[in-house]
Amino acid sequence: MFENKDNSTTNIENLGEFGLIDHLTKNFKIKQKSTVKGVGDDAAVISCDSKKEMVVTTDLLLEGVHFDLSYVPLKHLGYKAVVVNLSDVYAMNAEPSQITVSVAVSNRFPVEALEELYAGIQAAAKIYNIDLVGGDTTSSTTGLLISITALGTVNKGDAVYRSGAKENDLLVVTGDLGAAYMGLQVLEREKEVFKVNPNSQPDLEPYSYLVERQLKPEARKDIPALLKELGVKPTAMIDISDGLSSEILHICNNSKVGCNLYEDKIPLDPQVISACEEFNLDSTTIALSGGEDYELLFTINTEDFPKIKANPHLTVIGHITDEKEGVHLISRADSKIPLIARGWNALKNKD
Repeated sequence: MFENKDNSTTNIENLGEFGLIDHLTKNFKIKQKSTVKGVGDDAAVISCDSKKEMVVTTDLLLEGVHFDLSYVPLKHLGYKAVVVNLSDVYAMNAEPSQITVSVAVSNRFPVEALEELYAGIQAAAKIYNIDLVGGDTTSSTTGLLISITALGTVNKGDAVYRSGAKENDLLVVTGDLGAAYMGLQVLEREKEVFKVNPNSQPDLEPYSYLVERQLKPEARKDIPALLKELGVKPTAMIDISDGLSSEILHICNNSKVGCNLYEDKIPLDPQVISACEEFNLDSTTIALSGGEDYELLFTINTEDFPKIKANPHLTVIGHITDEKEGVHLISRADSKIPLIARGWNALKNKD
């Protein structure tokens, strides 16, 4: 029987997702020699043999928390549910190979609806060349719940963790940031318009890139192969699911380093900039805190800069400093602002 000796309670929201994970798992000790990396990275790493290691990651998506079916098609949801897991595998510098899919569903969903969901899962499996190898189904009283576990492999010694960044390393990001969050803002706005006037038809054409980044994101499967071709191995890497600021802080905390991020280097698509102006939002704030971009953020040795210079897929946005210097955003006005994790918190009380 568990006892709470002082009868005090702690609000889950105060800890946040990663604080809660750390709190609940801090007393678990690694006992198996095959466990190379446990809790605390994008994926766990398990030794298979003398040449290969397996990576394992899992994500849980809950209706009303992670997605809204009033504007998210089930096929897109199935596709996205797979992609968000594969992104974690690529963030370990690994190649995904299998997934398991577990679904809890209420009786308001007919079989045809689940067929749509699995059509999206199948589409992602085909594009990313992975196998569906198992899972579970059960009933739910609170809507739809999807849990996917992704497995992959990496050559022994080639896995990249969050903990390898060193002082003077360059901070690099793939693609552009903020589009997925702005796509969500557009969809939420159109939902409110529809509530007032069900006959209205939204014109999403001006926001096509933003909406696609929200409803049908892609994992950066091209990046590990590109870096290998360029002869570059990141010193640390993470995928951007909760916002750039949160992911930078994860790397810095795990690597025991500081960082300077330059505001004017953050890559933004023109649609993001124009949508931010329309919604009266600051584009830097959106890039830092929006999340769901599923780009890769990594650090490299300065000697590797000539190899990535001018590559259209990669942007150097900062550099790693000594831990004592802290983690800062260097603004366009050359102000030094402490970087705070304001990314999305699934455990935050919505009331």
